[in-house]
Amino acid sequence: MTTVSTSAPPGGATAGLNLPQIRQYAAGGVAAIGILLTILNGMNVGYAIIGLWIALLIWKPFHAILVFYSLISVYPVLRLISISLRPTEGLLSRSLDLIPPGATLTAYTEIFTQEDFLLWLWNTLAITLTVSAIGVVVSATGAYAFSRWRFPGRRPALIFLLTTQMIPAGMLLIPIFVIVAQLGLSNNIAGLMLAYITTAVPFSIWILKGYYDTIPPDLEEAAMVDGCNRLEAFWRIILPLSTPALSIVFLFNFLAAWAEFLVAKVILLNPEGWTWSLGLNSLIGTFNTDWARYAAGSVIVTIPVLLLFIWQSKYLISGLTLGGVKS
Repeated sequence: MTTVSTSAPPGGATAGLNLPQIRQYAAGGVAAIGILLTILNGMNVGYAIIGLWIALLIWKPFHAILVFYSLISVYPVLRLISISLRPTEGLLSRSLDLIPPGATLTAYTEIFTQEDFLLWLWNTLAITLTVSAIGVVVSATGAYAFSRWRFPGRRPALIFLLTTQMIPAGMLLIPIFVIVAQLGLSNNIAGLMLAYITTAVPFSIWILKGYYDTIPPDLEEAAMVDGCNRLEAFWRIILPLSTPALSIVFLFNFLAAWAEFLVAKVILLNPEGWTWSLGLNSLIGTFNTDWARYAAGSVIVTIPVLLLFIWQSKYLISGLTLGGVKS
């Protein structure tokens, strides 16, 4: 029997560099060039940053694109913080420094002491939490009915609910104002809550209905065999399993009510009932605008939303994806 040697010759293809190694060496070279240009041009860090990003683009293209997109998203927020820290004499400066010369917290103290900012926040928080809670309760029960029962008009009703979400908010201003005025709730926080709830419930029902469809009805039937009625099975079985979807619905309702301006502008005329969006809008004058206070207030109102996102981050993916089933 003849033995055939399969060993690779010296200096063959296996001795060369593979593509990841070539990318790594090229990225290192570009980064080194960027740092060298930084040193030669008086420590101008712009060359180093550009060189490092190009190096990352060569080595890990997707990571570089994500970094670039993140910087584009974060930069306006950093500019807003910069404007809120500027002293009065530097408000009209065109400087792009993130921390301006003579940075001060005066705007943050003035917006609390010289404006009704705490009242605006309280009104907004009361409206938002009430709308979010009522929206979750109403949509949770309504979505359960659409998911578990087959009744006449079920499909047209679902389509109608979806159709209401395709109408721009501006087109609904007149009918909303007429209905609120006929109920005697114009210039009233309760009227604004009613308007927000009616626009938030349809979309919430669609999210929860799709999520309920993923929960096997056998779980409820087993609970009813053990002695629970339909309502108890819904309370003890369905709602605990639907925590991700309920959290997403609460978050969407919260965001929609927290940052809304147009409907609130039409319904709320009394400054005592203003939300933060109306209050900050009052800082914009015809001939003079206090941009420092405006920016400081804008930074502060992002904190509750940021904390809510961090708190519910573990539910975001599961709550949005598990409801994607065909009814």
